Amino acid sequence: MDVRRQSVVNLWDFLVRRGVADTTRTPSEIIDSGRTLELHRYVARGETDGRPVLLVPPLGAQASCFDLRQGLSLASDFVERGRPTYLVDYGPLKGADAKVGIEHFVNDVLPRAIQKVSEDAGGQDVHLVGWCMGGLLSIGTTAVYPDLPIRTVAMVASPFDMSKNPMLKPIRAIGKVTGGRIMGTVIKAAGSVPAPAVSLAFKATALPTYLKKPKTLWTRREDRDFLGQIQAVDEIMNNMFAYPGRATMQLYQRMAIRNELATGKVQGPTHLVDLATITVPVMNAAGMTDVLVPEGVAHHVGALVPNSPDVRLPLVPGGHLGALTGTKAPETTWTYINDFIADHDVA
Repeated sequence: MDVRRQSVVNLWDFLVRRGVADTTRTPSEIIDSGRTLELHRYVARGETDGRPVLLVPPLGAQASCFDLRQGLSLASDFVERGRPTYLVDYGPLKGADAKVGIEHFVNDVLPRAIQKVSEDAGGQDVHLVGWCMGGLLSIGTTAVYPDLPIRTVAMVASPFDMSKNPMLKPIRAIGKVTGGRIMGTVIKAAGSVPAPAVSLAFKATALPTYLKKPKTLWTRREDRDFLGQIQAVDEIMNNMFAYPGRATMQLYQRMAIRNELATGKVQGPTHLVDLATITVPVMNAAGMTDVLVPEGVAHHVGALVPNSPDVRLPLVPGGHLGALTGTKAPETTWTYINDFIADHDVA
Protein backbone atom coordinates (compact mmCIF):
# COMPACT_ATOMS: atom_id res chain seq x y z
CA MET A 1 0.00 0.00 0.00
CA ASP A 2 1.49 3.36 -1.04
CA VAL A 3 1.98 6.15 1.50
CA ARG A 4 -0.91 8.30 0.21
CA ARG A 5 -3.41 5.46 0.37
CA GLN A 6 -2.13 4.37 3.79
CA SER A 7 -2.62 7.92 5.08
CA VAL A 8 -6.24 7.95 3.91
CA VAL A 9 -6.90 4.56 5.51
CA ASN A 10 -5.28 5.68 8.77
CA LEU A 11 -7.33 8.85 9.03
CA TRP A 12 -10.53 7.01 8.11
CA ASP A 13 -9.91 4.40 10.79
CA PHE A 14 -8.93 7.05 13.34
CA LEU A 15 -11.76 9.51 12.72
CA VAL A 16 -14.65 7.36 11.50
CA ARG A 17 -14.20 3.75 12.51
CA ARG A 18 -13.42 2.41 15.98
CA GLY A 19 -9.84 3.70 15.93
CA VAL A 20 -6.41 2.30 15.18
CA ALA A 21 -5.18 1.38 18.67
CA ASP A 22 -5.67 -2.05 20.21
CA THR A 23 -6.86 -1.10 23.69
CA THR A 24 -7.64 -4.68 24.71
CA ARG A 25 -6.72 -4.93 28.37
CA THR A 26 -4.00 -7.25 29.58
CA PRO A 27 -5.78 -10.33 31.02
CA SER A 28 -6.28 -10.23 34.78
CA GLU A 29 -8.47 -11.74 37.48
CA ILE A 30 -10.00 -10.11 40.55
CA ILE A 31 -8.61 -11.59 43.77
CA ASP A 32 -10.13 -9.19 46.30
CA SER A 33 -12.77 -6.48 46.43
CA GLY A 34 -14.17 -4.06 48.97
CA ARG A 35 -15.17 -0.46 49.38
CA THR A 36 -13.46 1.49 46.56
CA LEU A 37 -11.20 -1.53 46.06
CA GLU A 38 -10.89 -4.03 43.26
CA LEU A 39 -7.60 -5.90 43.35
CA HIS A 40 -6.45 -7.50 40.10
CA ARG A 41 -3.78 -10.12 39.52
CA TYR A 42 -2.49 -10.17 35.95
CA VAL A 43 -2.41 -13.58 34.34
CA ALA A 44 1.16 -14.88 34.09
CA ARG A 45 2.53 -15.94 30.71
CA GLY A 46 4.88 -18.58 32.02
CA GLU A 47 7.17 -18.94 35.00
CA THR A 48 7.27 -15.94 37.33
CA ASP A 49 10.33 -14.59 39.09
CA GLY A 50 10.98 -11.79 41.54
CA ARG A 51 8.92 -10.05 44.17
CA PRO A 52 5.43 -8.84 43.23
CA VAL A 53 4.63 -5.40 41.87
CA LEU A 54 1.46 -3.51 42.85
CA LEU A 55 0.42 -0.76 40.43
CA VAL A 56 -1.24 2.18 42.21
CA PRO A 57 -3.20 4.67 40.06
CA PRO A 58 -4.15 8.20 41.12
CA LEU A 59 -7.62 9.26 42.11
CA GLY A 60 -9.74 10.50 39.22
CA ALA A 61 -7.85 8.57 36.54
CA GLN A 62 -8.67 5.17 35.12
CA ALA A 63 -6.43 2.36 36.27
CA SER A 64 -5.87 1.64 32.57
CA CYS A 65 -3.17 4.34 32.66
CA PHE A 66 -0.87 1.39 33.42
CA ASP A 67 -2.31 -0.61 30.53
CA LEU A 68 -2.68 2.05 27.84
CA ARG A 69 -2.71 -0.14 24.72
CA GLN A 70 -1.24 -3.33 23.39
CA GLY A 71 2.41 -2.68 22.58
CA LEU A 72 2.65 0.13 25.12
CA SER A 73 1.48 -1.22 28.46
CA LEU A 74 3.56 -1.08 31.63
CA ALA A 75 1.41 -3.83 33.15
CA SER A 76 2.02 -6.07 30.15
CA ASP A 77 5.74 -5.27 30.25
CA PHE A 78 5.99 -6.49 33.84
CA VAL A 79 4.03 -9.65 32.96
CA GLU A 80 6.25 -10.38 29.96
CA ARG A 81 9.32 -10.07 32.18
CA GLY A 82 7.85 -12.74 34.45
CA ARG A 83 7.22 -10.35 37.32
CA PRO A 84 4.12 -11.17 39.47
CA THR A 85 1.98 -8.11 38.74
CA TYR A 86 -1.09 -6.70 40.51
CA LEU A 87 -3.28 -3.61 40.17
CA VAL A 88 -5.49 -1.80 42.66
CA ASP A 89 -8.52 -0.17 41.04
CA TYR A 90 -10.78 2.24 42.95
CA GLY A 91 -13.40 2.41 40.18
CA PRO A 92 -15.78 5.34 39.70
CA LEU A 93 -16.74 6.63 43.15
CA LYS A 94 -20.45 7.12 43.77
CA GLY A 95 -22.71 8.01 46.66
CA ALA A 96 -20.92 8.31 49.99
CA ASP A 97 -17.69 7.06 48.40
CA ALA A 98 -17.56 10.21 46.26
CA LYS A 99 -16.88 12.21 49.43
CA VAL A 100 -14.05 10.20 50.99
CA GLY A 101 -10.73 11.75 51.92
CA ILE A 102 -7.17 10.72 51.18
CA GLU A 103 -6.94 9.00 54.57
CA HIS A 104 -9.42 6.38 53.36
CA PHE A 105 -6.98 5.18 50.71
CA VAL A 106 -3.93 5.41 52.98
CA ASN A 107 -5.56 3.70 55.97
CA ASP A 108 -7.98 1.24 54.39
CA VAL A 109 -7.51 0.60 50.68
CA LEU A 110 -3.75 0.32 50.16
CA PRO A 111 -2.85 -1.55 53.38
CA ARG A 112 -5.45 -4.19 52.57
CA ALA A 113 -4.28 -4.46 48.95
CA ILE A 114 -0.61 -4.71 49.94
CA GLN A 115 -1.28 -7.43 52.51
CA LYS A 116 -3.39 -9.39 50.03
CA VAL A 117 -0.74 -9.16 47.31
CA SER A 118 1.93 -10.31 49.74
CA GLU A 119 -0.17 -13.28 50.86
CA ASP A 120 -1.04 -14.19 47.27
CA ALA A 121 2.66 -14.09 46.35
CA GLY A 122 3.72 -16.42 49.12
CA GLY A 123 4.42 -13.86 51.82
CA GLN A 124 6.89 -11.78 49.82
CA ASP A 125 7.46 -8.05 50.15
CA VAL A 126 5.75 -5.85 47.57
CA HIS A 127 7.17 -3.25 45.17
CA LEU A 128 4.79 -0.28 44.88
CA VAL A 129 4.64 1.60 41.56
CA GLY A 130 2.44 4.71 41.55
CA TRP A 131 1.72 7.47 39.06
CA CYS A 132 1.05 11.04 40.23
CA MET A 133 -1.31 10.90 43.22
CA GLY A 134 -0.90 7.12 43.22
CA GLY A 135 2.73 7.69 44.18
CA LEU A 136 1.71 9.96 47.06
CA LEU A 137 -0.76 7.37 48.33
CA SER A 138 1.99 4.75 48.12
CA ILE A 139 4.65 6.73 49.97
CA GLY A 140 2.10 7.99 52.51
CA THR A 141 1.01 4.44 53.30
CA THR A 142 4.66 3.40 53.62
CA ALA A 143 5.31 6.18 56.13
CA VAL A 144 2.21 5.50 58.24
CA TYR A 145 2.51 1.71 58.28
CA PRO A 146 6.21 0.73 58.48
CA ASP A 147 5.30 -2.88 59.29
CA LEU A 148 3.59 -3.49 55.95
CA PRO A 149 5.51 -5.82 53.61
CA ILE A 150 6.73 -3.03 51.30
CA ARG A 151 10.08 -3.49 49.54
CA THR A 152 10.34 -0.29 47.46
CA VAL A 153 8.28 2.73 46.37
CA ALA A 154 8.67 3.80 42.74
CA MET A 155 6.78 6.91 41.67
CA VAL A 156 6.29 8.69 38.37
CA ALA A 157 5.40 12.41 38.30
CA SER A 158 4.37 12.56 41.97
CA PRO A 159 4.29 16.14 43.38
CA PHE A 160 5.98 17.20 46.63
CA ASP A 161 6.79 20.93 46.53
CA MET A 162 3.97 22.83 44.86
CA SER A 163 5.74 26.18 45.34
CA LYS A 164 8.02 25.19 42.45
CA ASN A 165 5.12 25.02 39.98
CA PRO A 166 4.65 28.46 38.37
CA MET A 167 1.16 27.48 37.17
CA LEU A 168 -0.08 27.45 40.77
CA LYS A 169 1.23 30.86 41.80
CA PRO A 170 -2.04 32.72 40.99
CA ILE A 171 -4.10 30.06 42.77
CA ARG A 172 -1.82 30.16 45.81
CA ALA A 173 -1.94 33.97 45.90
CA ILE A 174 -5.74 34.07 45.74
CA GLY A 175 -6.04 31.25 48.23
CA LYS A 176 -3.82 32.99 50.77
CA VAL A 177 -5.79 36.21 50.51
CA THR A 178 -9.17 34.49 50.85
CA GLY A 179 -8.00 31.76 53.18
CA GLY A 180 -9.03 29.22 50.54
CA ARG A 181 -12.68 29.94 51.24
CA ILE A 182 -13.86 30.71 47.70
CA MET A 183 -12.65 27.50 46.09
CA GLY A 184 -13.42 25.56 49.23
CA THR A 185 -17.03 26.71 49.21
CA VAL A 186 -17.42 25.67 45.58
CA ILE A 187 -15.96 22.21 46.25
CA LYS A 188 -18.14 21.68 49.33
CA ALA A 189 -21.25 22.73 47.42
CA ALA A 190 -20.46 20.37 44.55
CA GLY A 191 -19.63 17.43 46.84
CA SER A 192 -17.02 16.18 44.35
CA VAL A 193 -15.30 17.39 41.21
CA PRO A 194 -17.33 16.06 38.24
CA ALA A 195 -15.60 13.76 35.76
CA PRO A 196 -15.82 16.28 32.85
CA ALA A 197 -14.09 18.89 35.00
CA VAL A 198 -11.31 16.43 35.89
CA SER A 199 -10.81 15.64 32.19
CA LEU A 200 -10.73 19.33 31.33
CA ALA A 201 -8.17 20.04 34.05
CA PHE A 202 -5.82 17.34 32.77
CA LYS A 203 -6.19 18.56 29.20
CA ALA A 204 -5.46 22.12 30.29
CA THR A 205 -1.99 21.03 31.38
CA ALA A 206 -1.27 20.14 27.74
CA LEU A 207 -3.28 22.92 26.08
CA PRO A 208 -0.73 23.69 23.32
CA THR A 209 -0.74 20.02 22.32
CA TYR A 210 -4.53 19.95 22.06
CA LEU A 211 -4.64 23.20 20.09
CA LYS A 212 -2.16 21.78 17.58
CA LYS A 213 -3.88 18.39 17.42
CA PRO A 214 -5.64 18.83 14.01
CA LYS A 215 -2.38 19.91 12.37
CA THR A 216 -0.46 17.11 14.09
CA LEU A 217 -2.94 14.48 12.92
CA TRP A 218 -2.61 15.70 9.35
CA THR A 219 1.19 15.87 9.29
CA ARG A 220 1.54 12.45 10.99
CA ARG A 221 -1.34 10.77 9.16
CA GLU A 222 0.92 8.11 7.64
CA ASP A 223 2.17 6.97 11.08
CA ARG A 224 -0.41 4.46 12.28
CA ASP A 225 1.36 3.76 15.57
CA PHE A 226 1.45 7.48 16.38
CA LEU A 227 -2.28 7.77 15.68
CA GLY A 228 -2.87 4.77 17.91
CA GLN A 229 -1.02 6.50 20.74
CA ILE A 230 -3.12 9.66 20.29
CA GLN A 231 -6.32 7.59 20.38
CA ALA A 232 -5.29 5.69 23.53
CA VAL A 233 -4.29 8.88 25.35
CA ASP A 234 -7.57 10.53 24.33
CA GLU A 235 -9.49 7.63 25.82
CA ILE A 236 -7.75 8.17 29.15
CA MET A 237 -8.22 11.95 29.09
CA ASN A 238 -11.85 11.82 27.96
CA ASN A 239 -12.91 9.24 30.53
CA MET A 240 -11.62 10.53 33.84
CA PHE A 241 -13.57 9.77 37.02
CA ALA A 242 -15.09 12.28 39.42
CA TYR A 243 -12.62 13.37 42.11
CA PRO A 244 -13.80 12.74 45.69
CA GLY A 245 -14.84 15.95 47.40
CA ARG A 246 -13.00 15.65 50.72
CA ALA A 247 -9.81 14.54 48.95
CA THR A 248 -10.08 17.54 46.63
CA MET A 249 -10.39 19.91 49.60
CA GLN A 250 -7.36 18.31 51.24
CA LEU A 251 -5.24 18.67 48.10
CA TYR A 252 -6.34 22.24 47.53
CA GLN A 253 -5.88 23.52 51.08
CA ARG A 254 -2.97 21.42 52.32
CA MET A 255 -0.91 21.00 49.14
CA ALA A 256 -1.79 23.82 46.76
CA ILE A 257 -2.29 26.56 49.39
CA ARG A 258 -0.25 25.58 52.46
CA ASN A 259 2.25 23.31 50.65
CA GLU A 260 2.50 21.07 53.71
CA LEU A 261 3.93 18.07 51.89
CA ALA A 262 7.05 20.07 51.03
CA THR A 263 7.99 19.83 54.72
CA GLY A 264 7.76 16.04 54.65
CA LYS A 265 5.18 16.02 57.44
CA VAL A 266 1.39 16.08 57.11
CA GLN A 267 -0.94 15.57 60.06
CA GLY A 268 -3.86 13.46 58.93
CA PRO A 269 -7.13 12.83 60.78
CA THR A 270 -5.71 9.72 62.47
CA HIS A 271 -1.96 9.58 61.72
CA LEU A 272 1.05 11.81 61.19
CA VAL A 273 2.60 11.18 57.79
CA ASP A 274 6.33 11.70 58.33
CA LEU A 275 8.39 10.83 55.27
CA ALA A 276 11.59 10.91 57.34
CA THR A 277 10.51 7.61 58.91
CA ILE A 278 10.68 5.78 55.58
CA THR A 279 13.47 3.20 55.44
CA VAL A 280 12.80 1.59 52.06
CA PRO A 281 14.27 2.64 48.68
CA VAL A 282 12.40 5.48 46.96
CA MET A 283 12.30 6.64 43.35
CA ASN A 284 10.43 9.47 41.62
CA ALA A 285 10.77 10.01 37.87
CA ALA A 286 9.97 13.51 36.58
CA GLY A 287 8.85 14.30 33.03
CA MET A 288 10.99 16.77 31.09
CA THR A 289 7.92 18.56 29.70
CA ASP A 290 5.52 18.01 32.59
CA VAL A 291 3.87 21.36 33.38
CA LEU A 292 1.68 19.89 36.13
CA VAL A 293 4.55 18.32 38.10
CA PRO A 294 7.81 19.89 36.89
CA GLU A 295 11.17 18.42 37.83
CA GLY A 296 11.64 20.55 40.97
CA VAL A 297 8.16 19.67 42.26
CA ALA A 298 8.78 15.93 41.87
CA HIS A 299 12.44 15.67 42.84
CA HIS A 300 11.97 17.62 46.09
CA VAL A 301 11.15 14.25 47.68
CA GLY A 302 14.89 13.56 47.71
CA ALA A 303 15.23 16.02 50.59
CA LEU A 304 12.36 14.46 52.55
CA VAL A 305 13.50 10.83 52.92
CA PRO A 306 16.89 11.03 54.70
CA ASN A 307 16.59 7.46 56.03
CA SER A 308 15.88 5.81 52.69
CA PRO A 309 18.86 3.64 51.72
CA ASP A 310 18.50 4.45 48.00
CA VAL A 311 16.84 7.51 46.47
CA ARG A 312 16.70 7.79 42.68
CA LEU A 313 15.39 10.87 40.86
CA PRO A 314 15.59 10.31 37.10
CA LEU A 315 14.46 12.85 34.52
CA VAL A 316 12.60 11.22 31.64
CA PRO A 317 11.05 12.32 28.33
CA GLY A 318 7.38 13.28 28.24
CA GLY A 319 4.71 15.28 29.98
CA HIS A 320 2.56 14.22 32.90
CA LEU A 321 1.09 11.10 31.28
CA GLY A 322 3.85 10.68 28.71
CA ALA A 323 6.44 10.19 31.45
CA LEU A 324 4.53 7.06 32.47
CA THR A 325 3.34 5.67 29.18
CA GLY A 326 4.65 7.73 26.26
CA THR A 327 6.31 6.13 23.26
CA LYS A 328 9.75 6.70 24.82
CA ALA A 329 8.77 5.32 28.22
CA PRO A 330 9.75 1.67 27.58
CA GLU A 331 13.44 2.51 27.13
CA THR A 332 13.50 5.27 29.75
CA THR A 333 10.97 5.32 32.60
CA TRP A 334 10.19 1.61 32.51
CA THR A 335 13.88 0.74 32.37
CA TYR A 336 14.59 2.92 35.40
CA ILE A 337 11.73 1.29 37.31
CA ASN A 338 12.74 -2.25 36.40
CA ASP A 339 16.39 -1.63 37.30
CA PHE A 340 15.34 -0.03 40.58
CA ILE A 341 13.12 -2.86 41.77
CA ALA A 342 15.49 -5.55 40.46
CA ASP A 343 18.34 -4.03 42.47
CA HIS A 344 16.25 -4.42 45.62
CA ASP A 345 14.61 -7.78 44.98
CA VAL A 346 17.19 -9.44 47.22
CA ALA A 347 17.31 -8.42 50.86
